[in-house]
Amino acid sequence: MALIVQKFGGTSVGTVDRIKNVAARALATQAAGNDVVVIVSAMAGETNRLLKLATDVASIPDTREIDALAATGEQVTAALTAIAIKELGGRGRSFLGHQLKVLTDSAFTRARIKAIDASRVMDTLAQGTIAVVAGFQGVDDHGNITTLGRGGSDTSAVAVAAAIGAAACEIYTDVDGVYTTDPNICKTARKIERISYEEMLELASLGAKVLQIRSVEVAMKYGVPVHVRSSFSDAPGTWVVGEESSLESVTVTGVAHDKGEARVMLVGVNDRPGVVARIFGALAAEGISVDMIIQNAPSDAPTSRVIVGGPESRTDVTFTVTKADLPRVKLLMERIADQVGALGIRYDEDIVKVSIVGLGMRSHAGIAARMFEILAQEGINIQAISTSEIKVSCIIAQKYTELAVRALHDGFGLDKLGPEG
Repeated sequence: MALIVQKFGGTSVGTVDRIKNVAARALATQAAGNDVVVIVSAMAGETNRLLKLATDVASIPDTREIDALAATGEQVTAALTAIAIKELGGRGRSFLGHQLKVLTDSAFTRARIKAIDASRVMDTLAQGTIAVVAGFQGVDDHGNITTLGRGGSDTSAVAVAAAIGAAACEIYTDVDGVYTTDPNICKTARKIERISYEEMLELASLGAKVLQIRSVEVAMKYGVPVHVRSSFSDAPGTWVVGEESSLESVTVTGVAHDKGEARVMLVGVNDRPGVVARIFGALAAEGISVDMIIQNAPSDAPTSRVIVGGPESRTDVTFTVTKADLPRVKLLMERIADQVGALGIRYDEDIVKVSIVGLGMRSHAGIAARMFEILAQEGINIQAISTSEIKVSCIIAQKYTELAVRALHDGFGLDKLGPEG
């Protein structure tokens, strides 16, 4: 007998009929000889509806009360799923975050899980009952309801799976697995059968929306096998697992893109020790995350101002942030521009980050050069570059998004991969 955690997203529980389908699937898994824990999201669109109610009441709602409000979406789904299981002749019991004791910190709307008391779930399973847990939520040390942020039900599911020692965590969604790139952009995209935690983490952070980043982090930390699959079919999906020798044989596993970043350039700042620290220290103090960073001599500044080591040596500092953070970044840069001697500030939202990811990059030279060559052949100029052991990312003009994704996907032979990915 295996212990299986099944998580169903908002689309999978979007209607009463779909909730009944979830109940039937959980019962079928139990009938196959498994203990089953079901984690559910709010019904599709419900969280947005609740948050809109909050902003209709107040322009800046209190975050503690937002969590108390938003958590009700999952409460409804959990109860309805347990009811559906009983209606189909099974045994089901719903649990909210505070009942299960999903203990979190007190960072309302973006809490992090500290511990989970698995005893109530295990007692429920021992009675032959399916435990239905409301995802996305927990409780802090003071008894306040907290939520884990967008996509938090994925994190709930993997964390519960880790806490109870589940054999697998199945993430059911409206897609049938992880693809080599976005199938809506590239018709030759293929489903990947197995992918490593590290590759999935990179793809999630680079724009792939299949799994929430924190859920992959938890799965990797505790070694929880994750199976991403469709709630509308019984076809196998994609397994997210630890590194395997077979996974390293593929140089590039996938291509991702992210239109959610903006570029900021401080032109001609003083090239002195401590200036860059002041810029990024100010951003860090505001909780603003920075992605790519480039520092170089300004091409359009007077020659007399770019003498390296001279009293008026200047440099350009360019970095990228999320578009959501850009309004705050603009205010901050206006305040510190004079402090760092900036001659000007430029912003560009018309960009996209395209990335290639693959464990095989560790042992294969020339992957970055090949990526640059493919983009050059399409006449696409690269504005910034960042790398890690298993990924290369480039900033390009947004109008080239689809062309770049298709060219990189097919240029690295991802259109020719077999079912093994």
